[in-house]
Amino acid sequence: MNNFWQFSKENIAVGLFLFALFLGAGNIIGPPLLGQQAGDHITLAMIGFLITGVGLPLIAIIAAARAGGDLYTLSSRVHPMYGLIFTSVIYLTIGPLFATPRVATVSYEIGVVPFLEYLPASVLESWVPLFLTSLVFFAIVLYLALNPTKMVDRIGKVLTPILLLIILILFIKSLVTPMGAPGAAQGKYIDNPLTEGFIQGYITIDVLSALVFAIVILQTLKSRGIMEPKRQITTMIFSAVVAAIGLAFVYISLGYIGATSVAEIGYLDNGGQIIRQATAVLFGDFGKVLLAATIILACLTTAVGLIVANAEFFNRVFPKLSYKGLIYTFTFISAMLSNIGLTKLIEVTVPVLFFMYPLAIVLMLVSFIDHYFNESSLVYTLTLLPTAFVALHDALYSETRSFGWYTDIVSVLPLYEHQLAWVVPALVGLVIGIILYNVLPKKQHYAQ
Repeated sequence: MNNFWQFSKENIAVGLFLFALFLGAGNIIGPPLLGQQAGDHITLAMIGFLITGVGLPLIAIIAAARAGGDLYTLSSRVHPMYGLIFTSVIYLTIGPLFATPRVATVSYEIGVVPFLEYLPASVLESWVPLFLTSLVFFAIVLYLALNPTKMVDRIGKVLTPILLLIILILFIKSLVTPMGAPGAAQGKYIDNPLTEGFIQGYITIDVLSALVFAIVILQTLKSRGIMEPKRQITTMIFSAVVAAIGLAFVYISLGYIGATSVAEIGYLDNGGQIIRQATAVLFGDFGKVLLAATIILACLTTAVGLIVANAEFFNRVFPKLSYKGLIYTFTFISAMLSNIGLTKLIEVTVPVLFFMYPLAIVLMLVSFIDHYFNESSLVYTLTLLPTAFVALHDALYSETRSFGWYTDIVSVLPLYEHQLAWVVPALVGLVIGIILYNVLPKKQHYAQ
């Protein structure tokens, strides 16, 4: 028992650090919107959201830990080239090409804009305020990212407890002085709250982030002198559980605030507007400061983690590219893209998430049973090919556009109406792969 408490005490900070890396823009603005739209169906919708936003990331950390904390090693079980491309796309998507610019833009829109109301409309609507905000934001990110071994102390022990306290204050105030009862469910939440909540969890990018953050945690453990693989895995799993508990608390709290806000602020278009106006109702002008602190702290910590993770990966794959040079490069790219604006970034990236998420989920789940077929690339390939076929359709398809025979094939699959048509093809591919593994000569099972 004493050993357990000593282990917990030593590694709580690592778990809080991992939680802080997860908790970014999408994690703050997603649950309030889900709460409003799900309304009186909030319980089922939140369960679905927690599966994607908490359960699967926890599994992803464990899967990556078992693979040595390395997504590239894990995905290379399909094929080395697949591993390089798949891993690179994930890193760039959750890094400088989308997630990192997004956190800066959200910090600006929710944490800065409310304090710029005195400026002339011509200035506020120009590029200048966002540009200056992104400049300061990424200067801080650069400072923290250049010395990642100190991030646990700076973030895990200081910033994260403050962030949790702010969200706790918001939640308690919403319970003590509730804004109202949950409204009626909207849209797809009326008939399919569970699966719609599951799909909306994609926007958090938590599963993709988990596969990437594993290497950051591994590097942190090594910097602390933890070199034994078994102890590394145990500590990473413990850290993932701590982060999962924190994420669940945040999602449930913010989802509840969104669900009970309709009577006071009405239905709004995005979670940023909801949490901003709900906080103003609960705390008045003080709420602006409280919300700004929450958003900026969350976004800063996530941006640092994403920049560090990208630099670690590409430095390892391309050793001639220096770690510090990559830090500077990814920070610069993120700062520039953040000035495109949140709406455009989301429009471009959502289809990518609909394609990448099923592939990531299937990859990590199959990795837990691959000892039964000796990590055969044949089994991995036959499982992921049909998954990719359906996921690509989901990424391209919209309610106003179909793709002829492509849509005709995919639309007859089970769970199509829930945007989960990839599940059955993945299972069929897995079964066929395992059968062939036991039939074909073993030399045909592995990629060259």
